[in-house]
Amino acid sequence: MKKSKVFLLATISLLSVGVLAACSSSSKTSGKTYNYVYGGDPATLDYVSTNKKNMTTAVSNGVDGLFENDQYGNLKPSVAESWSVSQDGLTYTYKIRKGVKWYTSDGEEYADVTAKDFVTGLKHAADTKSEAIYLLQNSVKGLNDYVSGDNKNFENVGIKAIDDHTLQYTLSEPEPYWNSKLTYSVTWPVNADFLKSKGKDFGKSTDPTSILYNGPYLLKSLTTKSSIEFIKNENYWDKDNVHFDNVKLTYDDGTDQESLERNFTDGVYNLARLFPTSSNYSKVAKQYKDNIYYTQPGAAVEGVGINIDRQTYGHTSKENDQQKSSTKAALLNKDFRQSLSFAINRTNYAAQLNGKEAGKTAVRNIFVKPDFVQADGKNFGTMVMDQLPAFGDEWSGVNLADSQDGLYNPEKAKAEFTKAKAALQAEGVQFPIHLDIPVNQTNKIYVNQVQSLKESVESALGKDNVVLDLHQMSSDDFYNITYSAANAAAEDWDLSVGVAWEPDYLDPSTYLDVLKTTNSENTKSFMGYDNPNSPAAEKVGLKEYDQLVDDASKETTNLTARYEKYAKAQAWLTDSSLYIPTTTYNGAAAVISRIKPFSGAYAQAGDKGSTYYFKYLQSQDNIVTKKQYDSAYKDWLKEKAKSNDKAQKDFEKHIK
Repeated sequence: MKKSKVFLLATISLLSVGVLAACSSSSKTSGKTYNYVYGGDPATLDYVSTNKKNMTTAVSNGVDGLFENDQYGNLKPSVAESWSVSQDGLTYTYKIRKGVKWYTSDGEEYADVTAKDFVTGLKHAADTKSEAIYLLQNSVKGLNDYVSGDNKNFENVGIKAIDDHTLQYTLSEPEPYWNSKLTYSVTWPVNADFLKSKGKDFGKSTDPTSILYNGPYLLKSLTTKSSIEFIKNENYWDKDNVHFDNVKLTYDDGTDQESLERNFTDGVYNLARLFPTSSNYSKVAKQYKDNIYYTQPGAAVEGVGINIDRQTYGHTSKENDQQKSSTKAALLNKDFRQSLSFAINRTNYAAQLNGKEAGKTAVRNIFVKPDFVQADGKNFGTMVMDQLPAFGDEWSGVNLADSQDGLYNPEKAKAEFTKAKAALQAEGVQFPIHLDIPVNQTNKIYVNQVQSLKESVESALGKDNVVLDLHQMSSDDFYNITYSAANAAAEDWDLSVGVAWEPDYLDPSTYLDVLKTTNSENTKSFMGYDNPNSPAAEKVGLKEYDQLVDDASKETTNLTARYEKYAKAQAWLTDSSLYIPTTTYNGAAAVISRIKPFSGAYAQAGDKGSTYYFKYLQSQDNIVTKKQYDSAYKDWLKEKAKSNDKAQKDFEKHIK
């Protein structure tokens, strides 16, 4: 798993929450030009060597891969016209669409896009040690050996151009979610002749001429900390679905949040992300009282990490070894961890960013997004709810859906704590339990969120039982003992607020594999240990979790059975309370817009569906009303259910 996909919400910037308008779209008053903002310049345009979001902003509209996303989150053929998979689930064959061309940034035709370009792209990714190669390294047969240097002949890697219009991947083992990886830039094509001609200048960061384009837009210009401009590719094979002739993104460092609304009101921007906790929000809310709506929760999750094996106490309020050992014992006790989970008022926590009126909108109750996948008319969250009561009466009747506080329950918190206290006192534990939480003092919203957490936990459990000790520090100090800590021993905290994860592909494993004991870089950030044989990990039962996840991964033909098994693993994780989700990281934002709701591509993973993917987006003359958005959302949900059901049947037809 990619280390950089674990991240901490120490800084809530404009675009880390501003891109939340993804599935609701956005546009320009004129209908011909799309105007908005971006928050960071790309270090490179070499789309297969990096997976940074800044690169995606600049390149995802210019280069197409084998698949893209439709407006319901399902995969749709792009450069691949059709595909098939062998009966054993190991060999995927793609027919490359005829007539797809490479163009220069000036719109001049360069060459046909062929199957060989995808081979060249993967080899370039491997040779440059792409930041995203982890996504494919253990999937494509022989790729790991090539990357590690054990095999120096790329022809032994499981990707072949059978002919100009036939591409074949051979996998190491079946992956029913394989196609969803093909929307990531690391899998996109590269023309070999052009790559050779550019040499080290391929993908030069501010030079649109340093790459070729086969997508809906051509990158016209990129000026550091100023603007990124695109122009419609008039020769694009699917140009009828490209509704904006021009796109201009203006650099914004996020320091002036209110500038988004001002520029929207002046007719400059197509949308504006609003901040209900800002000083001028009451005025904006009055002006746009019929137009403000909240986007749907994104796939990324943030929550509270629990350190089960703390070794460093450079930032602590504990006064003696007895307090340290008492806290360790408490965090190893499942009833105690459950009491923390039930004690967190997630609505108030989210309201520090979204405001009181919409606090629930951003609430997330489980690690895997509840509607991330679905089968046989049930979404993943429903499958988990069906299994959770078997783990204990405390889980009966809980609602795990997004945008409602399904776990906050002070009475349950007290009940679980009472059980924990009796057991812990028998072990000699002294109360109150002191829990150290590092706080990045440079971010006001983050500080307020942690203070909200402290208030709700201490209120539910009592300060004579539990005390949350907040340690405010600089950004550098904060990162040094959390996300950037060299190893688990340097993780200097009991609770770490804002530990987050963003999925890589459309399968529950992209979340749940993260917390297996063998993924030490991730368990370090989530649970404070990096040794798979850690006694603490053994004591809390994580080997059982490993077994549940491994068992689910072996089911590769029946999606319903696969998801049910992963739901059992998620139910175990929820019951364990070893990681406590609080909110969605990317979604549930207040927005005003002139884009037709749900006209854009929708993606929960990959690079072909975000605020910065402009194909399919359609503008409208009038500002979207909340009534219009809510009506469109209901229609979208109905059509999405039909589309998802069809996609599942199509998949099962392919693998049989």
